[in-house]
Amino acid sequence: MTPEAAAAISASPRTGRRPRFSGIRFLDGALGVWTALVFAFLYLPIVVLVVYSFNTSRLNIVWESFTLRWYGELFDHTPLMRTFKNSLIIAAAATALSVVIGTAGAWLLHRYRYRWARGLQSLVCVPMVMPEIVMGVSLLVFFAVAGIELGHSTVIIAHTTFCFPFVLVAVQARLQGLDPSLEEAALDLGATPLRAFWLVIVPCLRPAILSGGLMAFTLSMDELIISLFTASPDARTLPMQVFGMAKVGLNPMINALSALFIVTTVAFVLFSEHLRRLANR
Repeated sequence: MTPEAAAAISASPRTGRRPRFSGIRFLDGALGVWTALVFAFLYLPIVVLVVYSFNTSRLNIVWESFTLRWYGELFDHTPLMRTFKNSLIIAAAATALSVVIGTAGAWLLHRYRYRWARGLQSLVCVPMVMPEIVMGVSLLVFFAVAGIELGHSTVIIAHTTFCFPFVLVAVQARLQGLDPSLEEAALDLGATPLRAFWLVIVPCLRPAILSGGLMAFTLSMDELIISLFTASPDARTLPMQVFGMAKVGLNPMINALSALFIVTTVAFVLFSEHLRRLANR
């Protein structure tokens, strides 16, 4: 074909359009519907729970009228308040230990080179993916073999075991973008390695430490299965108390408490995500 003929063909208007593949549109629509169904399955029960926490009906089967009665009775319920205090104490202690262990472990893995560093890193992250019932049983066996009586201390140890890897991972992500010359400059100015870490490295890691600490606190407050295996009657946590009340029957106070927990957990998660983004900048 001559160049003149090719130019004439390309300049001539096209009489038809290439048909679009309709299967792609159908697939996009099906995926959209499936995504909507998944979100409805996950979050619609939570919405119903929050709405029915304001229902005057004690059975919570049908909607009667709006009330704040169950929120008022919630704070007058002695067993709930006692277990809530236990949960706060355990979560605060587990979070403090997790922050110390996770931050120190992340720094040691980042600063020094070990022969089995990758294997150690994998072992540290095992509690994050291990089934909770397996961890609960293994910790119970360990405490029994070690002769440790179940109580607040065993619950704190158990919660720290699965909480500190989240702090370690968050701090490690921040350490990857940390300028190594900061520590070198502090050492050149006469600071000891410990003082350089505390005065130079820790301030740079503060957003990641806070993010990991908030995540550890939230996980500890919400934990049920591991607590069932490692807690004594005097160290019952709030999720354990709620689980026991739910097995007896419907209780509107559980809806009110769950609604408060949902709001608090969402606030902690959003704040933790905000701190994580700051840490990754």
